[in-house]
Amino acid sequence: MPLWGGRFTSGPDALLKEFGDSFRFDRRLFGADIHGSIAYAAALEGAGLITADELTQLITGLERVAAEFETGAFQAEPGDEDIHTAVERRLGELVGAVAGKLHTGRSRNDQVATDLRLYLLGETAPLQHLLRALQSAIVARAAAHLDVVMPGYTHLQQAQPVLFSHWLLAYFWKFQRDRERLADLRSRVDALPLGAGALAGNPFAIDREELAQSLGFARISQNSIDAVGDRDYVVEFLSWAALLQTHLSSLAEELIIWSTREFGFVELDERYSTGSSLMPQKKNPDSLELVRGKSGRIIGHLTGMLTTLKGLPTAYNKDLQEDKEALFDTIDTLLLELPLVAGVIQMLQVNAQRMREAMDSSMLATDLADYLVRRGVPFRESHHLAGQAVLRAEELGLSLAALTLEDFQELHPAFAADVSDVFDFQHSIECRNTAGGTATEAVRVQIESARAALAIHNPS
Repeated sequence: MPLWGGRFTSGPDALLKEFGDSFRFDRRLFGADIHGSIAYAAALEGAGLITADELTQLITGLERVAAEFETGAFQAEPGDEDIHTAVERRLGELVGAVAGKLHTGRSRNDQVATDLRLYLLGETAPLQHLLRALQSAIVARAAAHLDVVMPGYTHLQQAQPVLFSHWLLAYFWKFQRDRERLADLRSRVDALPLGAGALAGNPFAIDREELAQSLGFARISQNSIDAVGDRDYVVEFLSWAALLQTHLSSLAEELIIWSTREFGFVELDERYSTGSSLMPQKKNPDSLELVRGKSGRIIGHLTGMLTTLKGLPTAYNKDLQEDKEALFDTIDTLLLELPLVAGVIQMLQVNAQRMREAMDSSMLATDLADYLVRRGVPFRESHHLAGQAVLRAEELGLSLAALTLEDFQELHPAFAADVSDVFDFQHSIECRNTAGGTATEAVRVQIESARAALAIHNPS
């Protein structure tokens, strides 16, 4: 029997039932639903609405239902619209009529809002842990490759020499911001809707503050209408996930490029690669391509949820049922994806020789301009002169480093014999020793800062 059927003379059309039932995907909320129901039963007993003996019966029955879900013994019935209906139906079978008292003053509206918040709070800690593990893998590889020099790119064009570790650590800080944002959004999930009823509040003397404390919530919701309709926290989580996914996709894209034969900077371990069904020589970066590909789904879930919420009236509307599949799929994807990317990083083969061979001396044009600055030439003029030197080298079919002293002095008399010292990639790197720069010592300091960052914001 549905929970709402008293004023109806017939059940819903079979197609509507199939279209509207959510048990097939919201059954994963069973732990949160039963946890919330046990706490609510205690609140009913505290308000004098059930006896201590009835409370014991309800708790015992709910624990048995939980055990059935956990062991896979739970048997769904055709009338189980959603997880709430299924739990209440089975509870009634186990403990009898007293199960009907559990829903006193409670609506599925505040019940599902509570379940979803409890579930999401429970998932933030594993995600924090996995994100931190990915960061740890990045720091470990950066520390192990401090001597590797590579071309730095802007616009995917060679720009200036950098340490490979410096490039890799750029992703550490992206993921660090992601980890901090996840900890921050948790505070807005951490509010109890239970006690809001359908929208107007609970008519019985339920102690919501005590209920919040028993469920581990930091506070209660302040408005019962807002409490049942609020899905801002779902949007915020999906937004967080979309940005994290963007960072993961960017890392995947660069590693895919670096692993091509044309670059050859890195090689993926075979455990994170696949072959071709036709071309025997192929070693494809499918793991990273899937990471890149998942971005469409994750960003799509955020867009879809915002579209669902746009224009909804206040309080609960059935449209809000659409929050769960997007949320669940996003969490499931990240729980698989984060350790996968960490594994790619841990097992990545770095080809330092190929990186150095790919470097062109034109990347030192800025160093050439800086050379003139140190001799009193204004930077704008120095920049122009360095550009003319690059053009002269191109016209002569030479590398910038192959120009003679006479070539340089034709451009400006400030050039001296020591201009040749400019064309040293390692020297260029070590010159950039300001905080956050690519010099070896600066990167060592950055690694220590990263390790310090990993020691805070740990999941509770």
